[in-house]
Amino acid sequence: MLLILAHRSRLPLGLAVALIGSCSASDSGGPECLNLPRPPARDVVEYVRVFPSVAIEGGVDLLLAPTGDRWYLATQSGQIYTFPNVAEPPAPTLFADLAPQIVEGGEAGLLGMAFHPDYADNGEIFLSYTGPGGPVFESRLSRFHTKDGLTLDLASEESILVVDQPYTNHNGGDLGFGRDGFLYFGLGDGGSGGDPQNRAQDPDSLLGKMLRIDVDGGDPYTIPEDNPYAAGGGRPEIFALGLRNPWRFNFDRMTGALWAGDVGQNVWEEIDKIVLGGNYGWNIKEGLDCFGQDACAGAGLVEPVAQYRNTGGASVIAGFVYRGAALPDLAGLFLYTDFYGETLWGVAEGAAPVVLSEAGVRGTVGFAEDQDGELYALAYGGGIYSLRAATPASGPVLPDMLSETGCLDVADPRRPPAGAVPYALNVPFWSDGADKTRWMFLPPNRPAEVAEDGDLALPTGSVVVKTFELAGAPVETRLLVHHGDGDWAGYTYAWDEGGTDARLLPGGETRVVGEQTWIFPDRADCMYCHSRAAGRTLGLELAQLAREVPGDAGEPIDQLFLLASRGVLADPPDVAPLPEIAGDAPLAERARAYLHANCSQCHRPDAPSGRARIDLRHDVPAAAMNLCQATPRSGDLDLADATLLTPGDPARSILSARMHTLGSTRMPAVGSAVIDSEGAALVDAWIAALPACPD
Repeated sequence: MLLILAHRSRLPLGLAVALIGSCSASDSGGPECLNLPRPPARDVVEYVRVFPSVAIEGGVDLLLAPTGDRWYLATQSGQIYTFPNVAEPPAPTLFADLAPQIVEGGEAGLLGMAFHPDYADNGEIFLSYTGPGGPVFESRLSRFHTKDGLTLDLASEESILVVDQPYTNHNGGDLGFGRDGFLYFGLGDGGSGGDPQNRAQDPDSLLGKMLRIDVDGGDPYTIPEDNPYAAGGGRPEIFALGLRNPWRFNFDRMTGALWAGDVGQNVWEEIDKIVLGGNYGWNIKEGLDCFGQDACAGAGLVEPVAQYRNTGGASVIAGFVYRGAALPDLAGLFLYTDFYGETLWGVAEGAAPVVLSEAGVRGTVGFAEDQDGELYALAYGGGIYSLRAATPASGPVLPDMLSETGCLDVADPRRPPAGAVPYALNVPFWSDGADKTRWMFLPPNRPAEVAEDGDLALPTGSVVVKTFELAGAPVETRLLVHHGDGDWAGYTYAWDEGGTDARLLPGGETRVVGEQTWIFPDRADCMYCHSRAAGRTLGLELAQLAREVPGDAGEPIDQLFLLASRGVLADPPDVAPLPEIAGDAPLAERARAYLHANCSQCHRPDAPSGRARIDLRHDVPAAAMNLCQATPRSGDLDLADATLLTPGDPARSILSARMHTLGSTRMPAVGSAVIDSEGAALVDAWIAALPACPD
């Protein structure tokens, strides 16, 4: 068992430095593994700020009037501004202020706006907003009029539809007229989490639906004859169902097809092509995965055109099918982004999504289309951006070959290169049986900061390097880079069969290495595990690093003191080490240590924990783990009377079952294709030894 560092004998600083002299920084004349640039840009689109006088915060919707002469920008707080459609418009003027009649905050407020197809003649504008009433508030759809396009007549409001909202979130609220002349209205499932009242699948509820009504055929509307429930069986306004929160949707100006982004729960964001009578699966499925169950009836459900993983915070923002002329390579692609990210994707039905830009605008809340089919992005923090052909990239880029990074000597991949600081962990993450070597590079004179939970926060410019070997041969090297803009990113290099060098992969891959399947993670999958809540670097935490490591002559050296001598730590604190799983610590401590190293990066507060609400950090009191005898939220794997952890009975414990399975029920959810038999046996032994839920 490792020594408690409070009782350790520290080596003199000079001796410690001497013991690691072979790894100390020197002027090798080669590339330096610090402040690494990003990979070559895949951008074919760039965002260019336009309308410089328009900098309105809190904008949620931007539309060009059908007359083509004026833009209108609606804010969540209830104001609508307008400005002329010229390159250098004057400051926007107030078109309307609905603040006195709306409920605003969180996901509530003024949410959507649409012009009547005959706006040039009738001046009709439709607004969607949340107002007082209902259990929490109401979603309201109203018709208004303007005579001059400069001022909205608030007294002209005609209520079209009012829907009670049971919770404060998932309000949807987007509006749009289709080519059929009918008004479409998107509503979320009513909120909370997981759609607890199953409203999205309930045909007698308008929540979780795409609605379609004829606002010209009656008072206040009539039902299109071909709506799925026009003749009965459900609410006649429903056009499609099974949606969670269709925040933004738009019509293809060429085909009339309706495309939407449906904001996911915890795992998947999806892009849907909405068709008459379509059921988009929520809350039976989230994306392509079953939700809250291990198997589900997928017959009759419409699969998403595209989906992407929520890596810790995500809200898909739907754009338009591009039909402009300025970007001919994008013709026919539906564009979308995420509110919390900077990536712009394009997708055509039946094809894989493509990255169009990785340098978009974080906080993009919606898109707009002008009369020529050119697209604009609206930033919630203020600003409107035109989407244009990207300027060819210049400047340094992350090398394509690992040998050119300076992070590893491909002739001796186990030996830390000059400037590298190697480290070892008490409880390594399971990596399908691979052997691993680890080191890091930190900028000179910039030690890591130690967070309250013991995580090391490395300064910008730092790089963490990990190489995986199978049967003694390198398979993959991963670089976790803290870029100068403050963001972290993970990059994967795949070694060639001869082990002579490794090439940067643009995305995730699965290959057969020897007799084993090996998963190279996508960059998004890297950050799914290396979440912000988990401190990004995962293993770099005091309890993991508190151990002895061999020096050059085999002498045991206190690793924390060694890291301090290398400038990684300002002062090596006293801390109890995380017990090794094969050590002689009590069984419960070793099992908790395993769960901490392998599971807690997702299963902790504010992390991408899927549908479980457990906390598997080793220092959390057992009663606060929300694990013992907890009801499964993601299916019971057909185990009778199962709970997440059933004391004394691993066979009825979901925690054990997921460790013993592969496929969609596997934990960990990404990056592993081999069961950790030793780890599973340890956890099973702990569960079997529990007479009752621990206090």
